Amino acid sequence: MSLAQEKIYTIDDIYALPEGHRAELIEGQIYNMAPPNLIHQRISYQLSRIIGNYISDNKGHCEVLPAPFAVFLNADENTYVEPDISVICDKHKLNEHGCIGAPDFIIEVVSPSSRKMDYSTKNTLYTNAGVREYWIVDSFKECTTVYRYEEDAAPMIYPFNQDIPSAIFENLRIRISNLL
Repeated sequence: MSLAQEKIYTIDDIYALPEGHRAELIEGQIYNMAPPNLIHQRISYQLSRIIGNYISDNKGHCEVLPAPFAVFLNADENTYVEPDISVICDKHKLNEHGCIGAPDFIIEVVSPSSRKMDYSTKNTLYTNAGVREYWIVDSFKECTTVYRYEEDAAPMIYPFNQDIPSAIFENLRIRISNLL
């Protein structure tokens, strides 16, 4: 007797979802996304605005793109994510469908339904794809976990009332408690 084969989904399956249905595709498996709550949206908006203003004020060339925005990390049809905030510095990675390859900087704002995904699955996915910096903003724990993959160092945990320095943007420091 043969074992049942698990279905491997592709980008086409994501695009075939009903209008307004949000999901991510990781290694051929579809993960449905719950709508974000108010605090999640406030944090995401404020972080996008602050980072975007910093880049603009410093005549930078990176682009800040908040969710929903498609990121195709690998050169395959089996992985598609929508980080809460993607910062892309190489304009050649952008096309009409989204970002092809790893953004330089990703921020995920934890929701109750995304906790395991943000801390574990996506952390592994982002480090393997070549993301330079990854922040996990956790309003339930009131802290931000920062991964600086280029430095090959242990993650740093910052309470919301402490400034978080960005590794890839000199002099950019953000205090999450100021955003709430």
